[in-house]
Amino acid sequence: MSSNRKRRVFPFTAVIGQEEMKLALLLNVIDPRIGGVMIMGDRGTGKSTTIRALADLLPAIDVIAGDPYNSSPNDPDLQSSEVRQSFEQGEGLTTEQKQVPMIDLPLGATEDRLCGTIDIEKALSEGVRAFEPGLLAKANRGLLYVDEVNLLDDHLVDVLLDSAASGWNTVEREGISVRHPARFVLIGSGNPEEGELRPQLLDRFGMSVEVRTVREADLRVQVVDQRTAFDNDPESFSTSAEAKQDALQKKVVEAQNLLKEVIIDDDLRLKISAVCGELDVDGLRGDIVTNRAARALAAFEGRKEVAEEDVARVVSCSLRHRLRKDPLEQVDSGDRVVKVFCKVFERNENEDLTDFQLAVQN
Repeated sequence: MSSNRKRRVFPFTAVIGQEEMKLALLLNVIDPRIGGVMIMGDRGTGKSTTIRALADLLPAIDVIAGDPYNSSPNDPDLQSSEVRQSFEQGEGLTTEQKQVPMIDLPLGATEDRLCGTIDIEKALSEGVRAFEPGLLAKANRGLLYVDEVNLLDDHLVDVLLDSAASGWNTVEREGISVRHPARFVLIGSGNPEEGELRPQLLDRFGMSVEVRTVREADLRVQVVDQRTAFDNDPESFSTSAEAKQDALQKKVVEAQNLLKEVIIDDDLRLKISAVCGELDVDGLRGDIVTNRAARALAAFEGRKEVAEEDVARVVSCSLRHRLRKDPLEQVDSGDRVVKVFCKVFERNENEDLTDFQLAVQN
């Protein structure tokens, strides 16, 4: 897998710690309908490195050659209107393999840069839809990463979340409308000290994880040594991680294929909804995301039925950002979720749920 890569990226399996973040990212790749990940935490904790590593880990995808939307050769929902039209007319289209796109949204991006632009003059004079695709088109079937998402204009965040939820981007100018597929895993990151996202926007992210700076001296030394080794010789460092990378990639692909067969029994679904009700979570997104994330985790572990431990491992990430914040409350929102989970699932309240935050199996 690694031998023909054009770029060298720090390997996903070599990232030390931050297990909750890595697991949330993998689950969203297994089932993009989970709705993306919001990563909040300290600067310099490897957020960007891990996200780029995830894109590099994923297997190449088949796309229609020369198509700006990374159109799929066999899924009409992931095809541009031009490609669909060509198929309907029986035209033979060539395909090629392409690395999963990883698109960075710069903080100063405009709506036109994000969504694309229509050349009205050309459209009126030549009678063609002169559309210049934006970043949402390039992100189709890939990852869209927004660093400092809490500093992004709310209107742009709205556009991003709408596209991520619907899988389509629509641009309308002067009565001319263009629509194209934009199905991507949305990943946002930020430092809470620099400002919070509005609760309505935060709720639209499927999962939320909090990353902290590693405090243990030996782990910090390990991280520094690994980074130095990679920077000094990326080729041999990547080669040494190749077996683990291949094994994890295989596991993710198998989970994607197994996902549709995974079931979650009625009792577990009732308890998940009871947890959401007890926490006073607005709307039903919390219930839906927890169910989807638990199913994705079961598939990742190679099982066809969701277990209670699967719910335990994803419930905090799925619900902590949906809780109403009490300014006077000292308890972390993740701890509140754990407390209610233990009550509903009749576990010992002192039981340490971090036991279930197992390291991602490589």
